[in-house]
Amino acid sequence: MTAVSGLDRRQFLGALSLGAAALAVPRVIRAETAARRLAGVFPIGFTPVNAQNELDFDGLAAQVQFCRRGGVHGLAWPQIASGWTTLTEEERMHGAETILSAARGGATAIVIGVQSRSADFKETERYARQAEKLGADAIICIAPPGVTAPSELLLFYQRLGKATSLPLFAQTGGDFSVDLIVEMFHTIPTFRYVKDEAGDPLLRVTEIKRRTNDQLNCFSGKGVTTMITEMERGFVGHCPFVSLADLYASAYDSYHAGKVRDAFDQFGRIEAASSMFPQSDVDVLIARGVFRPGTTTRLAPPAPGADSHRKVTSPDEIRHDLDTYLKPYLRA
Repeated sequence: MTAVSGLDRRQFLGALSLGAAALAVPRVIRAETAARRLAGVFPIGFTPVNAQNELDFDGLAAQVQFCRRGGVHGLAWPQIASGWTTLTEEERMHGAETILSAARGGATAIVIGVQSRSADFKETERYARQAEKLGADAIICIAPPGVTAPSELLLFYQRLGKATSLPLFAQTGGDFSVDLIVEMFHTIPTFRYVKDEAGDPLLRVTEIKRRTNDQLNCFSGKGVTTMITEMERGFVGHCPFVSLADLYASAYDSYHAGKVRDAFDQFGRIEAASSMFPQSDVDVLIARGVFRPGTTTRLAPPAPGADSHRKVTSPDEIRHDLDTYLKPYLRA
């Protein structure tokens, strides 16, 4: 993680201390932390920009509409694949409002990322409260930069869990231990989802499920390159890139309908396509008519699961591959 200054860290810890007393105060929350259990394929939305590096808010909305057409269960934004560290607070606020407006009335659930680039809890709280006000289905938060001690992380997530009544996803990474996840589960009523990207999630999921009495819902990340095994081991959700999210949703639906061979075949098509073009390439959504030609994304560190050896492709080449090999299976 990126280090923060001593002053920032002291401010962070001081802010948490001010809120610590509130953790013991009873608060009325929903009997269920979610109106519905969130499960399925929840891709991480791209952040499209135009030639002037300005956010294309129509493109943000178009991703939601794409997911709705394709029967995709949810969408999360802005996270690592969204280049969230490149976004201003104003861009994030406007972006969240755009996405939630586009999702209104549909079945695709929306999860809003609320982490801050600095150890500024008040900024995180503003994102969380806006998400609740605008009708998000949940919030998700990466740990604050430079804060790695389990006790400090626990205090941070406990306070965030009190900021709204929305279901809370924690996105793990680095040394985020199973012990900490379990402690969070037992002390934060709204924490019922984890996007686990620490260590080897395939090895951790069984212990997490056992120690939370199968009540903490595990989502996968890292490009969802092991989806069939993830479903076999009990992950309830998966967070790939948006590019082929409808195919992932089809594989998920087949598997959970008991059609495991169909799910296997569908996932095989995804893997074959990924050998031809990277799912992390924004050109896939240009080829699929979601983004305008010439759209790019904000530069950010590579997302987990992104192909670091980018294949030389173009929207036309990708469109040819999709039409030749995948057209009968595309739902969006």
